[in-house]
Amino acid sequence: MSRRYFFTSESVTEGHPDKICDQISDTILDALLAQDPKSRVAAEVVVNTGLVLVTGEITSKAEVNYVDLVRRKITEIGYTDAVNGFSSNSCAVLVALDAQSPDIAQGVNQAQEQRELSSDEQLDAIGAGDQGLMFGFACNETPELMPLPISLAHRISRKLAAVRKTGQLPYLRPDGKTQVTVAYEDGKPVGIDTILVSTQHTAAIGDITETSEVQAKIKADLWDLVVLPVFNDIEIKPDSATRFLVNPTGKFVVGGPQGDSGLTGRKIIVDTYGGYSRHGGGAFSGKDPTKVDRSAAYAARHVAKNIVAAGLAEKCEVQLSYAIGVARPVSILVETFGTGKIDDDLLLDLVKENFELRPAGIIQTFGLTHLPSERGGRFYQDVASYGHFGRPDLDLPWEQTDKAALLKEAASQSLSAATV
Repeated sequence: MSRRYFFTSESVTEGHPDKICDQISDTILDALLAQDPKSRVAAEVVVNTGLVLVTGEITSKAEVNYVDLVRRKITEIGYTDAVNGFSSNSCAVLVALDAQSPDIAQGVNQAQEQRELSSDEQLDAIGAGDQGLMFGFACNETPELMPLPISLAHRISRKLAAVRKTGQLPYLRPDGKTQVTVAYEDGKPVGIDTILVSTQHTAAIGDITETSEVQAKIKADLWDLVVLPVFNDIEIKPDSATRFLVNPTGKFVVGGPQGDSGLTGRKIIVDTYGGYSRHGGGAFSGKDPTKVDRSAAYAARHVAKNIVAAGLAEKCEVQLSYAIGVARPVSILVETFGTGKIDDDLLLDLVKENFELRPAGIIQTFGLTHLPSERGGRFYQDVASYGHFGRPDLDLPWEQTDKAALLKEAASQSLSAATV
């Protein structure tokens, strides 16, 4: 029997209070790793009206000006006017940082003292920085092998920020959220049911001061300049039945940290798959890659994406789990939800044979502690908004499908051997 249902995912702009915190945390991480690749970082940020608090645990030989980093990132995001209740040049910045617990550090210290991580003994020497479980996911709904709802929500959020920064819609302000509901039939996306955009804006737009007229202007502009361009290369498009909601409360003038406090790590579903896949609960931002909450989630995505790219499944979810101080995963699970072209147990064997899932190996494979020079010292801060996965706008190592051909060939050989 055919089944029709709806699935919704949301995104937030870089000016959302929680995302401000994520970006500051990862800007700090970038700055520390650029000077000292062995830095241990767990940087947490809180923002509120006129206030930024940087706290957490950091152990590093790097010398950075935390206050300057904070102010520069806030300026880049777009909070430069004190009228908004939060501005880069007037907010108070408080720094309260401690060193990492030696009980945690002892599990990862040994391997980082070695210059090369090439042998199994050296890769086994660095244990996971914490226990926990991580999920990676991929599906064939979009070219970047992401679920369609979160892909569209992120695209609209990025476009919303772009038209603000280029001056196309100068009345927009940095804070915003997007939400997309996709209609599915038998597991396949077939239509766009609802698009919701909440965006901070000025109280008046030029000579337009009446609230209802302001909202009508915003809605018309967003449809033409933000929403429609997002669907240029998407086969499924909005139609006459698609609902388009903008600032449903009537206006959104007070926003950002003045409207709501923000905290690092509070948008973990936005950061991943929009709720389409399970989540292990660990946030990413502000954490150096010895923390498997971050690095193993990237590795799990790499595995899942290569399985789908190889044509071995239409959708794939990979779970990894770790024990603190232990290098090898405690468990690995591959689930293809009945879409696999080969048995999931065989896929699991291929994963174990072809992917490095020890923390030191993940770090080495993706170059997670030695930031690419061509990025100008930027790396983690660029994935701290608009999602850590998919991201056709960024060349991310865990998004490469470099193992797809190998997996396809190995699967073919395994099936041939099984029929002999």
